[in-house]
Amino acid sequence: MSRTRTALLAALALVAGASGTALAVAPGDAGIAAVPCTVDYKVQNQWDTGFTAAVTITNNTTAKSSWSLKWAYAGNQKVTSGWNAKVSQSGTAVTAANETYNGTLATGGSVSFGFQGTYSGTNAVPAAFTLDGVTCNVDGGTDPTDPTDPGGGTKVDNPYSGAKVYVNPEWSAKAAAEPGGSRISNQPTGVWLDRIAAINGVNGGMGLRAHLDKALEQKGSGELVVQLVIYNLPGRDCAALASNGELGATEIDKYKTQYIDPIAAILADPKYASLRIVNTIEIDSLPNLVTNVSPRATATANCDTMKANGNYIKGVGYALNKLGDAPNVYNYVDAGHHGWIGWDDNFSASVQTIKQAATAEGATVNDVQGFITNTANYSALKEQYFTINDSVGGKSVRESKWVDWNRYTDELSFAQAFRQEAVNQGFASGVGMLIDTSRNGWGGTARPTGPGATTDVDTYVNGGRIDRRIHVGNWCNQSGAGLGERPQASPAAGIDAYVWIKPPGESDGSSSAIANDEGKGFDRMCDPTYTGNPRNNNNMSGALPNAPLSGHWFSAQFQQLMQNAYPAL
Repeated sequence: MSRTRTALLAALALVAGASGTALAVAPGDAGIAAVPCTVDYKVQNQWDTGFTAAVTITNNTTAKSSWSLKWAYAGNQKVTSGWNAKVSQSGTAVTAANETYNGTLATGGSVSFGFQGTYSGTNAVPAAFTLDGVTCNVDGGTDPTDPTDPGGGTKVDNPYSGAKVYVNPEWSAKAAAEPGGSRISNQPTGVWLDRIAAINGVNGGMGLRAHLDKALEQKGSGELVVQLVIYNLPGRDCAALASNGELGATEIDKYKTQYIDPIAAILADPKYASLRIVNTIEIDSLPNLVTNVSPRATATANCDTMKANGNYIKGVGYALNKLGDAPNVYNYVDAGHHGWIGWDDNFSASVQTIKQAATAEGATVNDVQGFITNTANYSALKEQYFTINDSVGGKSVRESKWVDWNRYTDELSFAQAFRQEAVNQGFASGVGMLIDTSRNGWGGTARPTGPGATTDVDTYVNGGRIDRRIHVGNWCNQSGAGLGERPQASPAAGIDAYVWIKPPGESDGSSSAIANDEGKGFDRMCDPTYTGNPRNNNNMSGALPNAPLSGHWFSAQFQQLMQNAYPAL
């Protein structure tokens, strides 16, 4: 925002506070981009303990099929009822989302709604409004006369398009120190905020601000994406032990105030407004509420607890709401992978569960820019030697032991179908997908070069499948895995990017119990001698031996990933 306009808005805010009306700012100054949206907030009637207000939104950007307006009160105002919008409140934060009949908002078009509320003391007009994450009543461009103006404004459709992606110097140094590691040490990987201490840095390592400062250095004059993993829910990873977190099942308030709020404050710093910040929101959480709860055979007591207390839903909703307000922040919710929720009784239900979270704690579907699949997992990107429609000896591929009646054979087909189902269930039509390809290449000598023999359906599938795991439910330090497709933007229809969110070389969990102060338990799925459980159909784990704690450097795995990379290094 320009200095001159900042001063103007400050003056207008003083006038608004005195009159009970938030004044809309006229779009367009010489040499400055038009405001993306304006909001006219009027207190119509006010009495000792209550008031009514009328709000008019004008959209100056591309036409919308749905909208969500947010603001925060400085006092103790509480919305009690609304009309012509779905108005909800969490703490001081208010969200007004369209009704089914007024979601369309053309370029230059306006929409109005009203509400009634209570207050005591003063009833100050909100200082700022965001429409679908874009700040209204301020210009959405840069002042060409002000070299310190970072710009900002409207979210782009695909944050990866036309942008470089941040290379984490800490991971890069570990990769480069490995024999042959310099071949990939310049690849962008995710920055994992997997505990409260990670925000400021653990054991002398880089904290969030240090990473964002380094990202500004890497950015130069172009666009740059920073990939963050938001990963610290109460009762985290209820179906696994290796990646259990620091917060107990009931510590939702601590999650909000000591984890999400500090992250949100840093991301909102104007210093970082020129970065495109992509958040992967809480991996391995919401799908567990579908697949690993009673009465299913795969249920765990921890997952039953998290479904009953609602803290996964509340936590993800709160994160989406708080982190999604800044116009340069993009939230992608973790959607498991095809070998987890590709079955008929999991697929649609998982989208429904994510939508439940995306409309909780003040969040709306407009706080979700997309979804990410295969995060830190191994599912093949494309199975090129068989399809779900193939049959052998009168039996469908779906009847094979490997596919086991799943609707999908690989991550690309699953991700594209998941995107469409999300749109069908009310997410924005432009929502995008990310696929983590960091460890799903499955190259090397074991990679098939053609279809399997047609002796029977199992021989056909097993002989031709790219994914060489013992079972599609195996997830820990998988033997034989390789680096997958290198990170790239817009690689396929509906896919915003292939990404390396899991940094190759970081362990999924220890092969045996290791005492630690990181809240990480020992999961038998990381033990190469383990014979399995219902979640992997009682198969061997397929895990590598001698692995360290999750997140710690695992040199032998890194070397294997490079050796089996596909495309080859």
